[in-house]
Amino acid sequence: MKDVYDPKTVEAKWQAEWLKHKSFTAAPGTDKRPRYYCLEMFPYPSGHLHMGHVRNYSIGDVAARYHRMKGENVLHPIGWDAFGLPAENAAIKNKVHPEKWTRQNIAVMGQQLKSLGIGYDWEREFATCDPEYYRWNQWFFIKFFEKGLAYKKKAAVNWCPVDKTVLANEQVSAEGRCWRCDALVEQKELEQWFFKITAYAEQLLKDHGLLRGFWPEEVLTMQANWIGKSDGAEVQFKVQGRSETLTVFTTRPDTLFGATFMALAPQHPLVQALVTAPEKKKELNALIEIQRARKRDRQESEDKTGFFLDAYAINPVTQKPIPIWVADYVLMEYGTGAIMAVPAHDQRDFEFARKYKIPVIEVVKPAAPPPPGEAFEAEGVMINSGEFNGLPSAEGKTKISAWLKSKNAGHPMVTYKLRDWLLSRQRYWGTPIPMINCAKCGLVAVPEKDLPVLLPMDVEFTGTGESPLAQSASFVNVKCPTCGAPAKRETDTMDTFVDSSWYYARYTDSKDSNAPFDSAKANNWLPVNQYIGGIEHATMHLIYSRFWHKAMRDLGLVQSPEPFQRLLAQGMVTLGGSAMSKSRGNVVDPNAIIEKYGADTARLFILFAAPPTKQLDWSDDGVNGAWKFLNRVWRLVANFQKEKTKFPERALPIDGFSSTQKELLRKQYWAINKVTDDFNPEIQINTAIAAVMELVNVLYQYPAMGDPLSEKAIVTVVQLLSPIAPHLMDELWETLGLPGMASSSLWPIVDRQWLTAELVEIVIQINGKLRSRLQRAPGASKDVLEKEALSDPKVQALLVGKSVGKVIVIPDKLVNIVTAAS
Repeated sequence: MKDVYDPKTVEAKWQAEWLKHKSFTAAPGTDKRPRYYCLEMFPYPSGHLHMGHVRNYSIGDVAARYHRMKGENVLHPIGWDAFGLPAENAAIKNKVHPEKWTRQNIAVMGQQLKSLGIGYDWEREFATCDPEYYRWNQWFFIKFFEKGLAYKKKAAVNWCPVDKTVLANEQVSAEGRCWRCDALVEQKELEQWFFKITAYAEQLLKDHGLLRGFWPEEVLTMQANWIGKSDGAEVQFKVQGRSETLTVFTTRPDTLFGATFMALAPQHPLVQALVTAPEKKKELNALIEIQRARKRDRQESEDKTGFFLDAYAINPVTQKPIPIWVADYVLMEYGTGAIMAVPAHDQRDFEFARKYKIPVIEVVKPAAPPPPGEAFEAEGVMINSGEFNGLPSAEGKTKISAWLKSKNAGHPMVTYKLRDWLLSRQRYWGTPIPMINCAKCGLVAVPEKDLPVLLPMDVEFTGTGESPLAQSASFVNVKCPTCGAPAKRETDTMDTFVDSSWYYARYTDSKDSNAPFDSAKANNWLPVNQYIGGIEHATMHLIYSRFWHKAMRDLGLVQSPEPFQRLLAQGMVTLGGSAMSKSRGNVVDPNAIIEKYGADTARLFILFAAPPTKQLDWSDDGVNGAWKFLNRVWRLVANFQKEKTKFPERALPIDGFSSTQKELLRKQYWAINKVTDDFNPEIQINTAIAAVMELVNVLYQYPAMGDPLSEKAIVTVVQLLSPIAPHLMDELWETLGLPGMASSSLWPIVDRQWLTAELVEIVIQINGKLRSRLQRAPGASKDVLEKEALSDPKVQALLVGKSVGKVIVIPDKLVNIVTAAS
């Protein structure tokens, strides 16, 4: 064995061995071992890994390697979320085709992952820009279209002026900025394709019950808030003297008697019908512009603006006319674009009514009056509400909703804040939408036999906002598959979140050319046992993939209700307190760390420096500490190899163990137990590493290094560290003369008799100061410990002339005697 640890030689050797033995290839479904599917979120091939990537993939690799050593059949695949704006923007800037840019980056990042020793099943690798993959995106789109889950309509959309494309609501920050480039988002009216995710809103919410305890509660809360379920009533207000009826949804039907006006969005059809005078049209256009400015700036103005429409609606519970106003704070895209305004119990309505001197009628009595100038928005007791007076608000909501239904004036209703998934993108580098526009037949799906609809190569990348596909005559001009007449292809591409919504299922059967995947193979592996990624995807990817999985279930493709059984949301890696980012110039290149210290040091640091779910701040000192520890383990094995010749008898002693041998055995099995508990079901790698460090410390102090017990403990160290620093541990395993590899050995088993210490040390304090110690068997009662502490000769001497006020006992740890005040 060499005296110096050389990571370059060791890592190259064992990466070649793993490849040769196909160490990470999952066995087929006929394998009888328990199965375990571990997956990190789909990597985008941006060019080079940074340490945030290293953390994500290393956490997953530890879980996969641990379960493999536990004797399970492990699926740990890798692929590339390869479509997207960065590739197209690079094409515009550098005059390089997006595919060339993407494939180059995949090659670079793939090699980096291999150099880190991540144990992926590379035989299942694919990229979403492969026609063999995006063919099935198109197949799913057609199936969704046939089921009514894909549709096209004109809508106000979020437009990124920098990336020149549409964004889904989930891709716009609370500050109104693009999730990718941080540009301020604008509003545009465009014909767009949508997926009807709202059809699954209740299932998405209800099935949180299947995930609770396995997903972070923060993620479930974020999703619940985004779905935004509201219970209430739909109410019909007839327009006086006209044929129209205004339909509103309210979560507070108990306040219906307090509705003193109606407020409509400027774009509401009734507003358009009523506003005919030129001066009023000008005023209306001003309101629309105010709304656009607020959406752009994502600001809520205190100054509510509107005007009376010279029309009235009939309040169904009072049968009295109330004025209809147009108001800038009512949005057409939320609800019906009309609200019943209850100024006594809604702050925005109150501010509008106060400005325009509209009556305010209190219909819910609070326990205490609200502050001056504020509406009372909580629940209370109903007043000024006819036959419903005296009812608590909650009961009033139910009874008024039932009354409305009996009068055909409304009914109980549930609504959701969730909006359908806008998937049209006016860019090239994505999946072409497989639809054809025919003047005779309308929208026609591309026949399945003609899939995939391939991206054309004869396009120019300008970034002007129109889809580059529209420039390709060979792509656009086709015959209608129904009637044979000249027709035109859809020129938008799909949102790249489509690609990542079902990729986990494709991994189960990644080479299938006849279907997205074989259902039997998918059902053998799904759901994914452990999913790992950033919490920033809580309301985008994680909602979309849950929707897609349920849609696949309804198509008969999968059986499980959810795609991911357990979710770990790993913390960010920061440098100087800021998240690592190429744009900030604060990225640490993993290649530099691997070149200097080796991949195992990079892995050990990134896994030890903080709990997986917490933020990790990069530290050069921490990297150096990880390097020193691995060298310490190397030297430990080297010392053992030199010393073992002193102990020719390799059998364990049969006539009992010495105290130092017992100490080593206890620490060894304690470490096995601790690391096993930390790895499953939660993945607490940093505390597991700390436990192994403690065992290494005990081994360095062990006086009989080289004996059979030290050998057994060293083998344990190697096995426990194998998922974390796999190259070095396989090298040390071989050095110890053991068969196979550490990474393919079976996980060590705890001998529970050694988990209980023979004696524990009890600290005795007087008024918080250490005065003596007791050696006792663990588990002694408080009464016994108190008596023994008070009987201790040192304690008795110190208590002469003093009385005891109280005695605090922490079993197996300490006794604190507090003297009474004199």
